[in-house]
Amino acid sequence: MTFVVTENCIKCKYTDCVEVCPVDCFYEGPNFLVIHPDECIDCALCEPECPAEAIFAEDELPASQRHFLELNAELAEKWPVITEKKDPPEDAESWDGVADKLSYLER
Repeated sequence: MTFVVTENCIKCKYTDCVEVCPVDCFYEGPNFLVIHPDECIDCALCEPECPAEAIFAEDELPASQRHFLELNAELAEKWPVITEKKDPPEDAESWDGVADKLSYLER
């Protein structure tokens, strides 16, 4: 099983989760993070660290977010690994909780 970064991370991109990951399985895009499913060891350390509550265990993904499992796998193959916490975007707080953000995802 893996953990999955879901839609609420888009344009929020808090990196608190990255700092606690023992295997460096997070990858960073312009305005979103993903978890590489083949590298995640299911330690569950990242989930409670996400201020946007955008990380879910694969078996607890809401139905509306299931497609993010495949999206995480796809983008983790294209984006660079991130291993250190960074400052969030200046407007991250205003994007937290906004619905239907997939169209804002920058690849």
